[in-house]
Amino acid sequence: MPFCCGCCGDSTTRYEYRPIGSPQPPSGFGARHVQTLLLFFGLTVAYALRVNLSVAIVAMVDGHAANEDFEEFDWDEKTKSVILSSFFWGYVVTQIPAGQLAQRCGPKILLLLSIGICSMLAVLTPFCAHVGDAKAVVGLRIVQGLSQGFIFPSTHTMLSRWAPASERGRLGTLSYAGAQFGTVIMLAVSGVLASSTMGWPSIFYISGAVGMLWSVAWFFYGSNSPAEYRGIAPEEREFIESSFGPQDHSRRIVTPWMAILTSAPMIALTIAHSCHNWGFWTLLTEMPTYMKEVLEKDIKKNALLSSLPYFVMWILSFVFSPLSDFLINRQYLSRVASRKLFNTIGLWVPMVALLGLAFVPKGGSDLAIVLLTLAVGINSATYLGFQVNHIDLSPNHAGTMMGITNCAANIMSIIAPLIVGQVISDATDPIQWRRVFYIAAGVYFFGNLTFIIFGKADIQPWNEPESPIPRTVSNANEAQPARNANNTASSNENHSD
Repeated sequence: MPFCCGCCGDSTTRYEYRPIGSPQPPSGFGARHVQTLLLFFGLTVAYALRVNLSVAIVAMVDGHAANEDFEEFDWDEKTKSVILSSFFWGYVVTQIPAGQLAQRCGPKILLLLSIGICSMLAVLTPFCAHVGDAKAVVGLRIVQGLSQGFIFPSTHTMLSRWAPASERGRLGTLSYAGAQFGTVIMLAVSGVLASSTMGWPSIFYISGAVGMLWSVAWFFYGSNSPAEYRGIAPEEREFIESSFGPQDHSRRIVTPWMAILTSAPMIALTIAHSCHNWGFWTLLTEMPTYMKEVLEKDIKKNALLSSLPYFVMWILSFVFSPLSDFLINRQYLSRVASRKLFNTIGLWVPMVALLGLAFVPKGGSDLAIVLLTLAVGINSATYLGFQVNHIDLSPNHAGTMMGITNCAANIMSIIAPLIVGQVISDATDPIQWRRVFYIAAGVYFFGNLTFIIFGKADIQPWNEPESPIPRTVSNANEAQPARNANNTASSNENHSD
């Protein structure tokens, strides 16, 4: 039994989702919008803390690229790849248990500890690098990954309690858009900070300090559910909670592990998620180095140009989301056709861009930047592909499924930078980078092809157990006389009428 904070229950609540419709949402800015904005900025901070090293490491190994007054480290490409991938060594460990803890103990405390701990460790990064060199930085990044492993399952749990059915797409998109916004901001300002009088350590100091400020705001204004939020209007609480339909607290859903793990649509979803992460994190972790060594951009331009694809990705996420809803709601496309279409846009268009990037000559920096921007920016279409497919297949087990696929996918986030370190011995050689792009393009092709062939978007038979298990035998026995008494009373009332 994992450690629990005292608020744990002994069952998993099952929600019966109602069709989108009445009651009408209350007008104005409500408590659900406060939570959504907090989640947006929480994910902004989380991703800033996650990617701050991608630009900082360029200045850490080459003082001439930024401010020469700060310490420089003699790390080769393999060492850099190990450091960049080490975050995910810890990240994959806590994915599956995080979903269970968020359900039992509430997502608020997990998000608070996750971002708070990660922020404090970010502030300690320059000290650890000075004292313990690469090994200390690797150890610190592993612990940061362990702490951030709770973020997505906790965010998913928050949205399942706060986002009413009619607004789930909009509120969910806004919340998760914080991830790309944090990437944009961090990549854009890192080069300026590294070249300033504060040097590369300021990248970690500032991102860590902002994370601590968010933790304070979250402590006071974050809430596990509408029922726990003191300032919520009664009509808004009714609007949110009524969208979930009746809740069955007398039954406990047992996770059908074997059925989930052997389901063809679930396997296809896992493969698509894993292949997406391979390409996405290859570009995210290695793009600053490619910009500097092959495109010969200085670190200020490097950081700004590295952030451009993620800015485009952030913008396009708000374009694809209403487009997908429009096509499905107007019945121009079935749900499964829409999922496969947007997944194809999100993986195969970047695949073509990467193949084009492999043949860009060393002097063709403008074309390379366009192709990189396309390869990353159009990736946001996958939000309407495999990213939401968990709920399509099984609303009751979507959190557990997200933990499984995210765990598998982030193993790819570990392997991809390590493969780059093996493939590239000379970072200035565009031929070696060509192999990196070939590999990423091939992985994208395989992932989407599998999703097209085996992916589905209808609820699977294992979503609802055939024989739900009562919470306890004693509770069931105690409840029976009460039900009999109620039935008798009701019968007597009917006879008296």
